[in-house]
Amino acid sequence: MVRRVAGLVAALLLAVAGAVVGSTVTASPAQADACYTWNRTLSQGMSGEDVRQLQIRVSGYPGYGGVLAIDGDYGPATKAAVTRFQQAYGLAADGIAGSQTYSKIYALQDSDCSPANFSFAELNQCNSSWSGGAVSASTARFNALVSMWKLQAMRHALGDSPIRVTSGFRSHACNDAVGGASNSRHLYGDAVDLGAGPHSLCTLARQARNHGFNGILGPGFPGHNDHTHVDHRSSRYWSASSCGI
Repeated sequence: MVRRVAGLVAALLLAVAGAVVGSTVTASPAQADACYTWNRTLSQGMSGEDVRQLQIRVSGYPGYGGVLAIDGDYGPATKAAVTRFQQAYGLAADGIAGSQTYSKIYALQDSDCSPANFSFAELNQCNSSWSGGAVSASTARFNALVSMWKLQAMRHALGDSPIRVTSGFRSHACNDAVGGASNSRHLYGDAVDLGAGPHSLCTLARQARNHGFNGILGPGFPGHNDHTHVDHRSSRYWSASSCGI
């Protein structure tokens, strides 16, 4: 009788263990955070919204003078940007976005999808509704998000010391109040002014060339001796003669 009871107990324990293992294998992926969760490994040739979300977060790694298109297509430029991101954080650098790459992104982003070291409020000291500029409020906010991820990459490349933002999105009213140009990129939400701090203005201007900014204006350019300006204009225009740019 004792032997039979022992056998039943052993069988029961094995069944419970099997149920636990089975539930672990079939469980769906845990939500990473309140922002965005990737549910598949991404590589060259794939497309979709998950690729576009990845492109936003690696947009600061296009290589010198490059700009990564955020189009949802995982082409050679996206693979190269992912590879540079992986290299920057000591990951296996194969240009394939998998669990290690996503884990690093999750660690870097806040619940509103902004990178940990920059905020929407920081890039909009003018009009919290993001309205009144040259584009819709949603477009201006999205442009600012891309700028923040580029700045996050730049910050990491500069040793993870702070980068001081002095101006971001401006409505027409705010832009007029500060004497901004009538066609200022600040009206589009894709321009950021940076002040000197741990890094000189020239260091910021030079480093920005590696992180996807088509527009770079700094010391030596009229009206820019007290800040470095970066933006996403459609074609490259770099001018900071005091910095050798």
